[in-house]
Amino acid sequence: MAALGQERLDRHGLVMVATLRKNGWPRISPVEPLFFNGQLYLGMMWRSQKALDLLRDPRCCVHNAVSDRMASEGEFKVYGQALDITNPEERQEYLKALFQKIGDQPIGHEFHCFAIDIESAAANTLVGEEFQHQVWKAH
Repeated sequence: MAALGQERLDRHGLVMVATLRKNGWPRISPVEPLFFNGQLYLGMMWRSQKALDLLRDPRCCVHNAVSDRMASEGEFKVYGQALDITNPEERQEYLKALFQKIGDQPIGHEFHCFAIDIESAAANTLVGEEFQHQVWKAH
């Protein structure tokens, strides 16, 4: 299921992240995912609202981009906690991996970097005219 999740979340280079605002309402925002060393990372602009949400309440959901109403490419979502990456060595590794993936990195700019501690995941795959549903839970 991990390989399926990585393929679907990385397919378009963009995912949607659901965070919780101060007032408890959900916020849905686009973000670029990055997989390396077996971990899902989300980099965000410095002091962006979604990053501030995660610093205040790390609970989140990450969902792949869906390009048609039938979700014919399949859906994948993970639920977990966003861990604020402050370790300089891990942040450097993130920047190297980001450069390898997209040929660019936020050099000279502050940015937020979160690793997602995945607690559960779910996939929907269209087979014929019906969806097959898979669920994984850490506990």
